[in-house]
Amino acid sequence: MTESKILTREQAVEQAKTWHAEGQRIVFTNGCFDILHLGHVDYLEKARQAGDRLLLGLNTDASVSRIKGPLRPVVNEYARARLMASLSFVDAVVLFDEPTPLELIQAVQPDVLVKGDDYAVTDIVGADFVLQNGGRVQTIPLVAGYSTTAIIGKIREAYAE
Repeated sequence: MTESKILTREQAVEQAKTWHAEGQRIVFTNGCFDILHLGHVDYLEKARQAGDRLLLGLNTDASVSRIKGPLRPVVNEYARARLMASLSFVDAVVLFDEPTPLELIQAVQPDVLVKGDDYAVTDIVGADFVLQNGGRVQTIPLVAGYSTTAIIGKIREAYAE
């Protein structure tokens, strides 16, 4: 069941067209989501509340390594995609390998683009496109004290020899 929510880019575009034809508002967000934690769950749950469907763009392993460094991701893209797809408030997951999700955003044409409040709206990739097409861009407050980097740091500290 969770695998059926993991779509190719082409499938995501077709699904978005169907949702739009049904009058549903599509929310798009993206990220690495390397080690799932409370901050991710809270953020994605709130993102979904901004519309009818949540489409999540997930960085591929190669993309995560380019962004976060050679030791990342900790969890491979298939496992990350399945974990994200298992969340009831995530309607579809699509992997992307480009440096930014702009091409994916342009392809699926979301009504709402969401990122964490660690971004200014003016710095969110795809914001101009979404706004020019009548959509809106929203930031969501992040839960303080939760990050994959912090979790990895705690693990390293606890098991350092």
